[in-house]
Amino acid sequence: MRKQINAYSNILDLIGNTPLIELNKIAAPLTGNFYAKVEAFNPGHSAKDRIAVYIIEEAERRGILKPGSTIIETTSGNTGFSLAMVSIVKGYKCILSVSSKSSPDKIDMLRSMGAKVYICPAHVSADDPRSYYEVAKRLHQETKDSIYINQYFNELNIEAHYNTTGREIWEQTNGEITHLVACSGTGGTISGIARYLKEQNPNVKVLGVDAYGSVLKKYHETGEFDHNEIYPYRIEGLGKNLIPAATDFNCIDRYIKVTDGESAHMARKIAFTEGLFVGYTSGAAMQALYQLNTEGEFTKDSNVVVVFPDHGSRYMSKIYSNEWMENQGFFDIENAEMPEKVEYIK
Repeated sequence: MRKQINAYSNILDLIGNTPLIELNKIAAPLTGNFYAKVEAFNPGHSAKDRIAVYIIEEAERRGILKPGSTIIETTSGNTGFSLAMVSIVKGYKCILSVSSKSSPDKIDMLRSMGAKVYICPAHVSADDPRSYYEVAKRLHQETKDSIYINQYFNELNIEAHYNTTGREIWEQTNGEITHLVACSGTGGTISGIARYLKEQNPNVKVLGVDAYGSVLKKYHETGEFDHNEIYPYRIEGLGKNLIPAATDFNCIDRYIKVTDGESAHMARKIAFTEGLFVGYTSGAAMQALYQLNTEGEFTKDSNVVVVFPDHGSRYMSKIYSNEWMENQGFFDIENAEMPEKVEYIK
């Protein structure tokens, strides 16, 4: 009699149930207890795996997607990779419009996963026909039997994290979480987690991380969309030059802004203090913890969960490149650095 083989049916079965890891050395100067929800443990190495499979399977349930259909999306890289991965397994074509701010590593990864990629200028207004939002809309109109995921304005983005990430964090902390700190881009991750947590305990504080050059913090505080807040910045997947409908601002208690340089250095510091090789937005989230700690946000009894959204391998030509860091002027900041050189044995 053949023994049963213990195997997953495909890579999509590995999405979700990512670990919560205590932060030790890097959190030593901080007051409280700190834990990272490490989304790089998803098979596509980011939190975006969750929304990719959730939205696509919902479209299948509704009969919108059929064999041979084309999936189209606007992405800074991670959502695109996840969509391309799901498309391969399920037999769909994938077309992506990508911001020119995305690292070459991310763009090469998208192409290696079979996606057709259109690179669009980063520093144009959202309604400019060259923007990656408008290019994706045009491609959807021009492509027969296609769907546009539209993560920035898709309620399913929030729903995916409400049904998975939020529940996981609540169960992993046994309901003892006091603070959630997460970056805000499309807003789906932070909003979905926040909705779930606040249903369980309205006293959980939800703190969003924004970038200088983004409109989200001021909009949350005033309800005003201020064009004067918008200017170029380097962090990918964080902040916005529009107001995403996938952000539930009512679930977020406050925003804090972080700089490009400090966030880059903090990502590197996470890698060589905790052994967690994380991406740029993870550095931004960790930098926010330091700033919030300085403001007295936490006490010794605080149980703080910070979301680390993706893996460091997608930023090798950026924050993990000393040359790129120097070109940005980031080594002027006194902060952690990895060794400058390698030694060649002849």
